[in-house]
Amino acid sequence: QLVLVESGGGLVQPGGSLRLSCAASGFRLDYYSIGWFRQAPGKEREGVSCISSSGGSRNYADSVKGRFTISRDNAKNTVYLQMNSLKPEDSAVYYCAAVQTQAMCVMTRGLMDYWGKGTLVTVSS
Repeated sequence: QLVLVESGGGLVQPGGSLRLSCAASGFRLDYYSIGWFRQAPGKEREGVSCISSSGGSRNYADSVKGRFTISRDNAKNTVYLQMNSLKPEDSAVYYCAAVQTQAMCVMTRGLMDYWGKGTLVTVSS
Protein backbone atom coordinates (compact mmCIF):
# COMPACT_ATOMS: atom_id res chain seq x y z
CA GLN A 1 0.00 0.00 0.00
CA LEU A 2 1.37 3.36 -1.04
CA VAL A 3 1.01 5.92 1.72
CA LEU A 4 2.14 9.49 2.25
CA VAL A 5 2.03 10.96 5.75
CA GLU A 6 2.47 14.63 6.50
CA SER A 7 3.62 15.92 9.88
CA GLY A 8 4.95 19.09 11.47
CA GLY A 9 1.91 21.30 11.36
CA GLY A 10 0.71 23.33 14.30
CA LEU A 11 -0.03 26.76 15.68
CA VAL A 12 2.62 29.42 15.15
CA GLN A 13 2.71 33.19 15.54
CA PRO A 14 3.10 35.47 12.52
CA GLY A 15 6.74 35.67 11.54
CA GLY A 16 7.44 32.22 12.93
CA SER A 17 8.63 29.05 11.24
CA LEU A 18 7.55 25.47 10.79
CA ARG A 19 9.03 22.51 8.98
CA LEU A 20 6.64 20.07 7.40
CA SER A 21 7.64 16.52 6.56
CA CYS A 22 6.17 14.14 4.02
CA ALA A 23 7.15 10.54 4.65
CA ALA A 24 6.41 7.74 2.23
CA SER A 25 5.79 4.10 3.00
CA GLY A 26 5.16 1.22 0.65
CA PHE A 27 7.19 2.77 -2.13
CA ARG A 28 10.40 4.67 -2.81
CA LEU A 29 10.18 8.37 -3.50
CA ASP A 30 13.30 8.30 -5.66
CA TYR A 31 11.29 8.15 -8.89
CA TYR A 32 8.60 10.62 -7.88
CA SER A 33 8.15 14.33 -8.14
CA ILE A 34 6.65 15.60 -4.90
CA GLY A 35 4.36 18.59 -4.55
CA TRP A 36 3.11 20.48 -1.54
CA PHE A 37 -0.41 21.86 -1.75
CA ARG A 38 -2.59 23.73 0.69
CA GLN A 39 -6.27 24.34 1.15
CA ALA A 40 -7.75 27.04 3.32
CA PRO A 41 -11.43 26.97 4.38
CA GLY A 42 -13.67 27.95 1.50
CA LYS A 43 -10.83 27.98 -1.00
CA GLU A 44 -9.57 25.61 -3.64
CA ARG A 45 -6.51 23.48 -3.09
CA GLU A 46 -3.50 25.27 -4.52
CA GLY A 47 0.04 24.29 -5.34
CA VAL A 48 2.69 25.68 -3.03
CA SER A 49 5.93 24.05 -4.08
CA CYS A 50 7.35 21.02 -5.86
CA ILE A 51 10.62 19.18 -6.23
CA SER A 52 11.71 16.79 -8.94
CA SER A 53 12.79 13.22 -8.19
CA SER A 54 16.47 14.15 -8.27
CA GLY A 55 15.98 17.37 -6.37
CA GLY A 56 17.48 19.33 -9.22
CA SER A 57 14.30 21.15 -10.14
CA ARG A 58 12.19 23.11 -7.66
CA ASN A 59 9.32 25.49 -8.05
CA TYR A 60 7.34 27.78 -5.75
CA ALA A 61 4.09 29.66 -5.87
CA ASP A 62 4.65 33.42 -6.01
CA SER A 63 2.98 33.82 -2.64
CA VAL A 64 5.67 31.77 -0.87
CA LYS A 65 8.83 32.53 -2.87
CA GLY A 66 11.67 33.62 -0.64
CA ARG A 67 9.94 32.28 2.48
CA PHE A 68 9.46 28.55 1.83
CA THR A 69 12.11 26.01 0.89
CA ILE A 70 11.44 22.50 -0.34
CA SER A 71 14.01 19.73 0.01
CA ARG A 72 14.19 15.97 -0.08
CA ASP A 73 16.18 13.19 1.51
CA ASN A 74 15.69 10.12 -0.63
CA ALA A 75 17.66 7.99 1.82
CA LYS A 76 15.01 8.79 4.43
CA ASN A 77 12.19 8.59 1.87
CA THR A 78 11.05 12.01 3.04
CA VAL A 79 10.40 15.43 1.58
CA TYR A 80 10.43 18.62 3.65
CA LEU A 81 8.90 22.05 3.42
CA GLN A 82 10.64 24.68 5.52
CA MET A 83 8.29 27.59 6.06
CA ASN A 84 9.70 30.87 7.39
CA SER A 85 8.21 34.32 7.94
CA LEU A 86 4.77 32.79 8.17
CA LYS A 87 1.73 34.97 7.63
CA PRO A 88 -1.88 34.47 8.69
CA GLU A 89 -2.78 33.88 5.06
CA ASP A 90 -0.53 30.80 5.08
CA SER A 91 -3.00 29.10 7.41
CA ALA A 92 -4.38 25.99 5.71
CA VAL A 93 -4.27 22.24 5.62
CA TYR A 94 -1.07 21.29 3.85
CA TYR A 95 -0.91 18.18 1.72
CA CYS A 96 1.93 16.43 -0.01
CA ALA A 97 1.37 14.50 -3.20
CA ALA A 98 3.46 12.35 -5.52
CA VAL A 99 3.56 11.63 -9.22
CA GLN A 100 5.90 9.15 -10.84
CA THR A 101 8.13 11.09 -13.18
CA GLN A 102 11.83 11.74 -13.37
CA ALA A 103 11.49 14.47 -15.95
CA MET A 104 10.27 17.52 -14.08
CA CYS A 105 8.88 19.12 -10.97
CA VAL A 106 5.07 18.82 -10.92
CA MET A 107 2.81 21.19 -9.02
CA THR A 108 -0.48 20.59 -10.81
CA ARG A 109 -3.18 19.14 -8.61
CA GLY A 110 -4.83 17.04 -11.33
CA LEU A 111 -1.58 15.30 -12.28
CA MET A 112 -0.71 13.87 -8.87
CA ASP A 113 -1.11 10.15 -8.27
CA TYR A 114 -0.93 9.83 -4.49
CA TRP A 115 -1.98 12.15 -1.69
CA GLY A 116 -1.45 12.35 2.03
CA LYS A 117 -4.24 13.25 4.44
CA GLY A 118 -2.80 16.62 5.34
CA THR A 119 -1.46 18.52 8.33
CA LEU A 120 -3.01 21.71 9.69
CA VAL A 121 -0.98 24.92 9.86
CA THR A 122 -2.45 27.84 11.77
CA VAL A 123 -0.68 31.19 11.83
CA SER A 124 -2.18 33.43 14.46
CA SER A 125 -1.22 35.64 17.35
